[in-house]
Amino acid sequence: MTRRQEALLGLLGAAAAFGLCETVARAGIVRRGYLPPASQVVARAARLAGDADFLDGVGVTLRAWALGLGLACAIAVPLGLLLGSVPVVEAAVRAVIEFLRPLPSVALIPLVSLLLGSGTRTEVTLIAYASLWPVLFNTVYGLAETDPLAKDTLRAFGFGRLAVLLRVELPATAPFIAAGVRISAAVALILAVATEILSGFGQGLGIFIAQAQTEPDGTRDVLAGVVWAGALGLVINGVLVGAERRLFAWAQEPRPQRSRA
Repeated sequence: MTRRQEALLGLLGAAAAFGLCETVARAGIVRRGYLPPASQVVARAARLAGDADFLDGVGVTLRAWALGLGLACAIAVPLGLLLGSVPVVEAAVRAVIEFLRPLPSVALIPLVSLLLGSGTRTEVTLIAYASLWPVLFNTVYGLAETDPLAKDTLRAFGFGRLAVLLRVELPATAPFIAAGVRISAAVALILAVATEILSGFGQGLGIFIAQAQTEPDGTRDVLAGVVWAGALGLVINGVLVGAERRLFAWAQEPRPQRSRA
């Protein structure tokens, strides 16, 4: 399937979802107070693009998203390279990682707020914690998939461990790291909005959604904020996918099949 076909199918799916929501709301199957027509929600979301205060809030959310994701990558990539390169270290910390990984970041909001106070520091910390795991594990998995023949060849020519890591393992792991960053970008955006919603004060896209919940007939604004969150996630994912395809086109080429003869 070509990219144009994928895009066309995506548009058809979005149009079908829009039509279904519009039909359900217009037919009165669900009260408009609970589900306004999709056309009204989209129109409200479009009008928000001209609201300076709302755009400032979106900027605050994106800044926290970028800081948290950047911090997660700065920690996860070196740590993943260490764990993937030194089995003794990986075995020593495996139990700790498996204990921490299932903990939901949202459940840590009260604890982190108590330690760091409310504001950007808490939001960035929670985003970084949730975003760390996909990058970390993808880095470890990428190292495990490195071609052993290429590593042995460099060792045979007298290259040391660091040279093998930088010349062979890290380039081979880069596509895995990029995929982990793309997954973590979505997780980071979810945490950014969720943390703001639960905090209930300050500035941000999640704050807009939280405040709209308390207003009479605020469902339309809530859904308009959700549309913005989804659109941001779609744009971020599209940019990262495009960057992956451009930077790691060689990794997406089909590998030749080995003969079994």
